[in-house]
Amino acid sequence: MYKTKIALSAAALAVAQAFPAAALAQTDAPVAEVVITGARADAPHAAVAGFTDTPLQQTPASVGVITREQMQTLNIRSTTDAARYDAGISDAYNAVGYAEQFSIRGFKLDNARSYRKDGLAISGDTQIPLENKESIEVLKGLAGLQAGVAAPGGIVNYVTKRPTSQTLRSALVEVSERGTVLGTIDLGGRLADRRFGYRVNLATERLRSYIEGADGHRNFVSGAFDWQITPQALLQIDADYQNKAQVSAPGFQLIDGVALPNVAADTMLNNQPWSFPVRTETSNVGVRFQYDFTPEWRALVSANRHDFKRDDYTAFPLGCGNVAGFCANGDYDVYDYRSLGEKKKPLAAQGMLQGRFATGALRHELTAGLSYFQNKESWGDYIYEPQGRSNIYRPVVVQPSDKTPGPVSERRVDRESSLFAQDIVGLTEQLKLHAGARYTKVRRTQADAKLPTDAGFWLPNVALVYSPVANVSGYVSYAQGLEHGGIAPIKAENKQLALEPGKSKQVELGVKAQVRGIHLAASLFQIEKGPEYLDVASNYYVRNGQARHRGLEMSASGKPTNDLSIGASLAALHTEQQGTGQSYDGKRVTDVPSFRSTVFAEYALAQVPGLKLNGDWQFVGKKAFDAENKTMVPKYHVVNLGASYATKVGGMALVLRAQVRNALNKFYWRDVTPDLGGFLFPGAERTYRLSAQLDF
Repeated sequence: MYKTKIALSAAALAVAQAFPAAALAQTDAPVAEVVITGARADAPHAAVAGFTDTPLQQTPASVGVITREQMQTLNIRSTTDAARYDAGISDAYNAVGYAEQFSIRGFKLDNARSYRKDGLAISGDTQIPLENKESIEVLKGLAGLQAGVAAPGGIVNYVTKRPTSQTLRSALVEVSERGTVLGTIDLGGRLADRRFGYRVNLATERLRSYIEGADGHRNFVSGAFDWQITPQALLQIDADYQNKAQVSAPGFQLIDGVALPNVAADTMLNNQPWSFPVRTETSNVGVRFQYDFTPEWRALVSANRHDFKRDDYTAFPLGCGNVAGFCANGDYDVYDYRSLGEKKKPLAAQGMLQGRFATGALRHELTAGLSYFQNKESWGDYIYEPQGRSNIYRPVVVQPSDKTPGPVSERRVDRESSLFAQDIVGLTEQLKLHAGARYTKVRRTQADAKLPTDAGFWLPNVALVYSPVANVSGYVSYAQGLEHGGIAPIKAENKQLALEPGKSKQVELGVKAQVRGIHLAASLFQIEKGPEYLDVASNYYVRNGQARHRGLEMSASGKPTNDLSIGASLAALHTEQQGTGQSYDGKRVTDVPSFRSTVFAEYALAQVPGLKLNGDWQFVGKKAFDAENKTMVPKYHVVNLGASYATKVGGMALVLRAQVRNALNKFYWRDVTPDLGGFLFPGAERTYRLSAQLDF
């Protein structure tokens, strides 16, 4: 911890010496269209939507973008914060102090393949830092063509900040929750030789979660550099490092296996004297080269190396003797869980050739390319031992296990190579055909598996987009996706082993429009895949039957007047499984509400120049706790209020922001995961957030 702080301090001093302060100027980066927030934005395109610069208005997919400007306006410091503004995204074992994990359209994302940096896969096993991110892009639905292997719900792509054309100097200090303190610095600009640009971000954070005792710290540093080698050739390099340590907060189980517990939101179950913070280290090194042969043809080559390491310590609450949950009096069994030295090393690379041309009356936008992905995972035999019993109302100290984790070794290697192509054909002025396919070769070797996985899959994607007028478009699309098999849980006979890859398919119908400054979007979809579950009879983790998710998503965002920004997002989802032979055939999928919505508004007071008031309201319908739907978790509403004031101090721009989250101080269960026997995670009670951003 101390070495990291010294390194960050030294880096900050070095940057300050190398790039003395200058007046802030606006960057020339385009502002992106927002589907998932109410703040104003007009993004022309999003990389996650496809391979070309097709405007989102004409893209046959449900895509949301939240920009850096909106992250600042809405006090977004994590992906969890950002997800509040998209009704299609839900928590999925999103435990405080552990990894941020989500589901889209009712499908949990794959930590190894569904989270991406600049389009290339990274590990999602810890909080992904946003200090060096220009935007967050979300593709909802199958991403077989764009990404190859990914969960059927979609993918989340983090776009890295790049050097600015004008000098940028910005610092932020924020205080929140029970004393969390965050400090960040953002520096950008060009050198004397303007072919070279830089962007440096630093952050340090003392973590004091709303859950008593889930404390820790985080440090982050990143750099991005551009070299305009020639007018046609651009080289971009970036690197980042994060060190985070925080005590994780496990969830609650049902009382006597049937009733929801009555607890305070700040109750901590991982509070043994031998509880240690979960420690994670992550780093990225990325490179991207673009060469423009002509105004119509270009080549792009990119690669990213991600390194992840975790030491996982938890006094884990699970069951109570033979009870499937906590005992009636609040007792629960305490397990000493330790898994040290876990490592993941994803390496991703991609090369593309893009061009525009015509064949007779038909206009083409062609993309063809190759991609490669490799991920090596290492871990040791973990400790998972029952050590005694505690109580959710009256904590009891138990002794830790005297065992030690086993040595770390390489346990699983994934390799994926792909060939892909897409052609967007202009059939008429109003009608376009999007046709593409990816052939993916998947290889997986894992310890204790009888045979390695070695198989190839075709993933087609076809859509028609019709634009009767410039501000309205409709589309219909069909896609296939591919995901790695799930990993068997601890209690399964085939524990820690992954199933074979499985395909999914999607049909989607959508419409998009811009009306008087308001961006409107709606989509109807159906996704089908083979569900994975622990078979009761054999106690093996298997894939069998069919899971079908049907839904409606709608969004509106924009600026109807100069003083008012608004946004709304809703998702209605029907989920069920059939043909599994289990008792939950025909039942609702756990932790997936049938209806979810969020509304946002911000108003600038003309009477007080610089002052803006904002608020948002989230509604989440009831959710099933268990696969048989015997216990339903109640619906909830959350109201958040905020304000910002922009002024100048000594000629420098200063923005003060304040926010009250869960302003009505309502208790609610925000996450109801079926993982590891089923757990409930309470949402934060009323919390406050104050920040000051100075551009100097």
